[in-house]
Amino acid sequence: MEMRVTDLACARGGLPLIEGMSFTVAGGEALVLRGPNGSGKTTLLRTLAGLQPALSGEISCPPEQMTYGAHADGLKAVLSVAENLSFWAAIHGQRDIAPALAAMNLTELAERPAQTLSAGQKRRLGLARLLVTGRWLWVLDEPTVSLDAASVALFAAVVRGHLAQGGAALMATHIDLGLAEARVLELAPYKAALPVDPGFDEAFL
Repeated sequence: MEMRVTDLACARGGLPLIEGMSFTVAGGEALVLRGPNGSGKTTLLRTLAGLQPALSGEISCPPEQMTYGAHADGLKAVLSVAENLSFWAAIHGQRDIAPALAAMNLTELAERPAQTLSAGQKRRLGLARLLVTGRWLWVLDEPTVSLDAASVALFAAVVRGHLAQGGAALMATHIDLGLAEARVLELAPYKAALPVDPGFDEAFL
């Protein structure tokens, strides 16, 4: 299985950010997007996940093979940790949430209401959802936000396990996850040309 991106261009608010981008991600591979704030990482991921249209180019990967994780944890505050995870597992036709709880060190918190969790615990619960989706490709935008070093290591182990089972991951992150096998894709070479307009001021991008 493979995601293939060919000559992709995408925009935010009508302003082109990325153009001429081509790459592939195959089973067992992790690809990390790198670039400064405003370079288009989130826009690219949203485009790949089908949440906004591309300006041009081709994305070859069925949407039902992807799961997308952004900055929001997407939790129901009044539900417990286990209830939140069970909800997402049921949507994806899964039943056993115990491995996901264990993988993100949430077993002892299973009966705690989500609203009582710390920011890091909420993020770990949000990431645990990846393990109950059954999706081949994880598309993740800054997945380690709010995580301490120990939790980042837990997440890296989860990603590595996913890759070992033939899955793939496409992530925008500024953190070194310790995944030496991950490829890095720098966005700078694909920065779209700015409009030629004497009244245009790049400072307001």
